[in-house]
Amino acid sequence: MKYDFDEAVDRAGTDSLTIDGWREYMFGAHEGPAPEVPANGFINLWVADMAFSTPEPVLEAIRSRLDKKILGYTRIYDRDYYEIFGAWCERNYGYRFQEESIVFSPGIIPALNRLVPLLTHEEDSILILTPSYAPFKKAGDYSGRRVVDCPLRNNEGHWAVDFEAMEQALSDDQQRIKAFFLCNPHNPTGRVWRRDELQKMIALCLKHDVWVISDEIHCDLSRSGVTHIPAASIFPENHKIITCMSTSKTFNLAGNLLANIMIPDASVRAEWLRLHDDFISPLSLVANKAAWSECDEWLTQVRHYIDENFRFLQDYLGTYHPLARFIIPEGTYLAWIDISRLVDVSNQEEVTLFFARHAGVLLEGGQMFVSNGDGHIRLNLACPRAMLAEGLNRISKALSASSGDAT
Repeated sequence: MKYDFDEAVDRAGTDSLTIDGWREYMFGAHEGPAPEVPANGFINLWVADMAFSTPEPVLEAIRSRLDKKILGYTRIYDRDYYEIFGAWCERNYGYRFQEESIVFSPGIIPALNRLVPLLTHEEDSILILTPSYAPFKKAGDYSGRRVVDCPLRNNEGHWAVDFEAMEQALSDDQQRIKAFFLCNPHNPTGRVWRRDELQKMIALCLKHDVWVISDEIHCDLSRSGVTHIPAASIFPENHKIITCMSTSKTFNLAGNLLANIMIPDASVRAEWLRLHDDFISPLSLVANKAAWSECDEWLTQVRHYIDENFRFLQDYLGTYHPLARFIIPEGTYLAWIDISRLVDVSNQEEVTLFFARHAGVLLEGGQMFVSNGDGHIRLNLACPRAMLAEGLNRISKALSASSGDAT
């Protein structure tokens, strides 16, 4: 079956965060008024939420479940769910998680918020690599934990772990780092960590008795031919590596609210289950099963389409803004672009607000990623190519007007 990723799906009136929630999410803390919606509407390239239709096999599974007429209390009693997930992991990563390690969460962000107080005390710290997915810091803040930044090294757009800085932070007894949030693949830079990089990061944490919480939500969205390596597979016998996976990014199911959290430590898992019940939505259950068992071809096609979007962006920047620093990332559908040589963003309004007001494009500026992201913007490329092209044209005009360029 050939899927149509050029389709413009109308999301108006669906209470979508992307379409309806941008004011509060992006500008709620801004002192002035939120930007006005332009006459021709915003181009939405911000939150990591695909603009593509959810795969038809998933939608059909939900319709079929609705035909059962009752949406009562639901838990996973049929072991088929675990077999489907295990087979998916084995096909795609060559690794299976132990069935007994799996617990459930209404998403990975809630899981991070739950895990921090389970694994740390108030005087402890959380380590993150920056730039960072902002909810990592918020998960620490939420429980009153210090969050320690370890900046990634940026070599002309190629981002790498500063292992010396990481070990120095972990060795600092005053910091009391007890958990490390690993973003695997990394958001926002798009790095798919190599086996040797994962081995070094995790070994450092284990050496210092630090929990590793690996957010692998983008694990299926690497470039075609790039393989994801689950962090837990590096040290399969160690129980201090917790893995978070979900169908939400891969199959555009962010509203499905069912993530698998693999907690191999029996005592931590028991405490999780004591505090958090495992009732789930019956619709979420069938959606996950259909996604992992019937959508391999859809994923192959969507990855190819996103690959082409990245090449389109690279060609566009090379033609119109060659001073922009951009490397096609190994993973995610998020483009991390250094625009610092195009416009002095320090003299502009906050970057996100600038592009909303002057380009009619909603995107996320580097300041939204904790630290070490100044001068960058992040674009969501999981969208129809016509939408991407229009967004880039608008961004280009705003940049050119700001710099006084006549391009």
